[in-house]
This record gives sequence, C-alpha cells and structure tokens, in this order.
Amino acid sequence: MFLNLSSNSNTSRRTITVLLLVIVILASLALYYSPLLERSRTNTLVVATGTSSSASLDPVEIYAKSNPSVVTVQGVTANLTGPVPTLVSLLATGFVIAYGNSDYIVTNFHVVDGLVNSTVTFSNGDAYQPEVVGSDAYSDLAVLSVKSSPSEFHPLQLGVSSSLKVGESVVAIGNPYGFSGTITVGVVSQVGRSLQEGVPGGFAIADTIQFSAAINPGNSGGPLIDSNGVVVGITTAVASGSEGLGFAISSDTITRELPFLVKDAKYDRHPYLGVQLVDMDYQLSQATGTNVTWGVLIEKTVPEGPASKAGLRGGTKNVTIEDQQYLLGGDIIISLDGKRIANYDALSAYLEEHAIPGQTIQVGIIRLGNRMVIPVETGTRPPIG
Repeated sequence: MFLNLSSNSNTSRRTITVLLLVIVILASLALYYSPLLERSRTNTLVVATGTSSSASLDPVEIYAKSNPSVVTVQGVTANLTGPVPTLVSLLATGFVIAYGNSDYIVTNFHVVDGLVNSTVTFSNGDAYQPEVVGSDAYSDLAVLSVKSSPSEFHPLQLGVSSSLKVGESVVAIGNPYGFSGTITVGVVSQVGRSLQEGVPGGFAIADTIQFSAAINPGNSGGPLIDSNGVVVGITTAVASGSEGLGFAISSDTITRELPFLVKDAKYDRHPYLGVQLVDMDYQLSQATGTNVTWGVLIEKTVPEGPASKAGLRGGTKNVTIEDQQYLLGGDIIISLDGKRIANYDALSAYLEEHAIPGQTIQVGIIRLGNRMVIPVETGTRPPIG
C-alpha cells in the first residue's frame, strides 16, 4: 500500500511540474504576442476608419511627383483702369493634363484674357509660345497647347472633386509673386461655394472649393491636389484682405467642360433662368410673413427670360432690413427637380451639374404661403463681350 501511495505521489509531482511548465510557456507566449495583437487591432481600426497611411498627405512626395507638371504662364496685358492705357506684365500658373491623345495646359481664363507676347515655361526652364485652344469666361477656364517635345509633358490626373470632404488635406502649387514652384499646405474649408466677385457677366462660378492653403498673385491657374496626388481643383481667387481664404474651380467642372473646350474652343452649356436672387434668412422670413428661413427669394425676373415665361414672379415691395435694400413679394425657390435648395450656392451647383440649356426642370416654390411646382425650360447664358 505504501509503495502504491509513493508511486501515485511521484506521478502527481510530475503532473504538477508539467502543468507549471505549460503555464510558464503560455505566459511567455502571451507576453510575446500581446504587442503584436495590439498592433494588429490598431491597424484594423485605422483601415476601418479610413485613415490608413495611403490616405495621409505627404507633401514631399506629392511635390516631387507634381511639380514637373506645373508651368509658369507669362505675358503682357493692357491696363485700362487709368486715364491712359498702360502695359502690365502678368505672371501666373498652369498645369499639364492629358486628353485624348494629346497633352494640354489648363489655366484660368482671366490669365490669358487679353494676354500678348505670352510664354509657357516648364519646370526645367524650357519656354514656348502657347496657343489658346478654348476658354470659358463664366467658369474662368482656359486650355492651352504648346508645340514642344513630348518629354516636356508630365500630365497630372484629374480627380473627382464631388468626393472631397471638408477638413481633407490639400496642397497648392504655383508661382506666387514669381517664386516658381511654391507649395503650400492646407485643408478643404468648404465645398459647393459660389464665387461671384470679379466674374464677368454678373454670374457666379458654381461649385467652387474653399481651402486654407495660402495663395497669392501668381498662383492663379495652379493645381489644387489632394492626399492621393490627383487634381481636385484649379486655384483661381483669394478673398480680398483675407488670410487663408482661397478658392478653386472644381475638377468636376474641368472634366465636364474639357471636351467642349478642346473640340469647340468654347463652352456654351451654362443653364440660364433669368432671375435675380437673394438667400432667405430669419430676417427675410419675418419681413415676408413666412416661416421658411431657407431657400432663395426671387427679387426680379428678366423680361421674356425663362423664369418669366414660365410664370415665376419677382418682388414688388422695396424694404430696408439692417441697411440693406430688398425687393419682397416674389416666389421663394425651395427645390429643383425635388432636391432641396437651401441657398444660392446649392441652386447654382445643381443647375451646373444637372441641367443644360433647353432642359425642363421642376422648380418648387412658395408663393403667398402656398407650395407649388412650376416647370421651367432653361435658356442659355448670353455671351460675354
């Protein structure tokens, strides 16, 4: 009996020893793999939230790849603002894109408008005389071509600006004050802006991108590039007296107009309603006796214009609100083809993106407190100049 007990005791001790060894091994494995598992969980979270390293902004890499595509546009233009016309030197920016089987340079219309003795200089210093292939003053776009070696061209890719998110990082490359190849970094401050200051014809450029990267005179026509290295806009203006308040024409606008600018030398597909509008707000809603604080109020309609012919009504009563004159009593536009229109920016963007001249759109309005829908056949904007 004793011998049996001793044998069982030895067996128990061996079992306990083995179990202790297993525990030590498992503990060691846990300590070793714990950081790896933590990194794995972290990496999964990064991918799931869309903040993987592939989507992060790398200005050094973007600049190295993109700057060879950016050109300097120079020339002389007439200054007609003074008592005696004078010649003024102009310096701006452009960038190379590919369309069809050819390479072109995109810049702003206001850069080439009236420009003479013009040159396009590539980043390697080679300069050529450009030819204007097509332009659109309403969108401040121009397409140029130069007769040079194919090795000069390093096309940038146009992205889809409609996918931009507010807060996304962007870079601008250009030639501010002649300092060629300058890069600045910022974020998308807002999308879908309407830019009207300095635009010919009194019409706004729809669906522009507001961004915080610093731009100055000379940046006009340069690319606005996202974290993936694709062009999402073309820098066009900076608000007077502001800091970090720049605007770019969206790449979607470039993509939409490019085939027409290359083929027809112009873009004449801007829809036209023939109305003078103002954004609704709380003060206007109180003055008009309505509880709608959004939408756009029609102050005037152009006689025999599309809106007037369709039966839309402008205002009849002059009112002063906080030292600002308004013409009240007109229809309030609240939707286009069933899409809510919160303000003038939304109206301009919808028309440019979804309508062409001759197309009938369903305009939702509020008239004397009643909601109704009126079909309007859009016209074509009058030519400039």
